[in-house]
Amino acid sequence: MAEYPPFAVTADLVVLTVRADELSVLLVRRGVPPYEGAWALPGGFVGIDEDLPDAAVRELAEETGLPEPAGHLEQLGTYGHPGRDPRGRVVTVAWLALLPDLPTPVAGTDAAAAEWVPVTKVARGRLAFDHDRILGDGLERARAKLEYTPLATAFCPPEFTVAQLRAVYETVWDTRLDPRNFHRKVTGTPGFVEPVGRSTEGDRGRPAQLFRRGPATVLHPAMLRQHR
Repeated sequence: MAEYPPFAVTADLVVLTVRADELSVLLVRRGVPPYEGAWALPGGFVGIDEDLPDAAVRELAEETGLPEPAGHLEQLGTYGHPGRDPRGRVVTVAWLALLPDLPTPVAGTDAAAAEWVPVTKVARGRLAFDHDRILGDGLERARAKLEYTPLATAFCPPEFTVAQLRAVYETVWDTRLDPRNFHRKVTGTPGFVEPVGRSTEGDRGRPAQLFRRGPATVLHPAMLRQHR
């Protein structure tokens, strides 16, 4: 096997949530070299007998203290530039997680700190390794998938109002949507949301109907965003 030089595989995660009306990403401050003291996406090396999804979930728990994601987790992409890691030849499989608001993370293993950081405050070019590129790809994937899938509900609690769902779209897309048009699109798109049969107190004391995610996996028609 000498003609096939060994290389390492890592799992890195773009973990997004909506906190205090801001789209935020989970970052860890590295406690060990390389890039000691720099902010990075959570992640680490895949074990020799470990499946990739298992490694992603394990790394998320070890570096942040967060449990297994209750929202959405999908493979984002593979990054393997020869010089991306100063320790040697390392290929990473990146994952995208869309989660409802979670408690403040607790750093563990080789992370000195873990924080939810608004994506607008992540300084470009300051993340370790090639994590700026991975984060950018994750943000674009999340914004695009909200157009043609019901994954915006992954940012919501199990039961939510249309206003809460609209706030997710407005936060992730950084735009404002007409409430009446949005309500009509959401409730008129087959399988997007389902009423739970209860209401909650809404704006100015008016009751707001509660919904949960419906069975649809693709939205038709799509919820198209305005590109800037």
